[in-house]
Amino acid sequence: MNDDGSLRGPFDAMLRHPAVGEPLQALGAALRYRGTLSDRSRELVILRVAGVRGSAFERAAHEPIARRAGLTDDQLAALAADAVVGWADPVEHTADVAARTLLHHDPVDDDIHRAWVDVLGEAGLVEVTALVGYYGLLADLLRVFTPEA
Repeated sequence: MNDDGSLRGPFDAMLRHPAVGEPLQALGAALRYRGTLSDRSRELVILRVAGVRGSAFERAAHEPIARRAGLTDDQLAALAADAVVGWADPVEHTADVAARTLLHHDPVDDDIHRAWVDVLGEAGLVEVTALVGYYGLLADLLRVFTPEA
């Protein structure tokens, strides 16, 4: 909460329209707590979105979680700068490549889709795609309702 009693981050905006905010919160909870990706993979995708979309709030909220999941300061800095990271784990690498591809609106042909599914599985690819969309939406809510965030 902020000093004035309002909620921090996108949650105040979600309360302004509960019919939209409640399903958004439910989606966020599903992605954070019931997904198939590892904590590292999930957090690197979230932080990739935060870096590309310039979401300081999401970076501040998720960098400590990412550190606890084992991401290094160099990896966090690279994600914040939208730089390429040399992930050793193929799932992390593929999740990050997919996230960057989506964020930069690069094409996804059948061969790319198949390669991503081979590594992430169908559920994992759905999850990466949903994380990019969800955290992009949160970045927009923050820009509109808390422009200083």
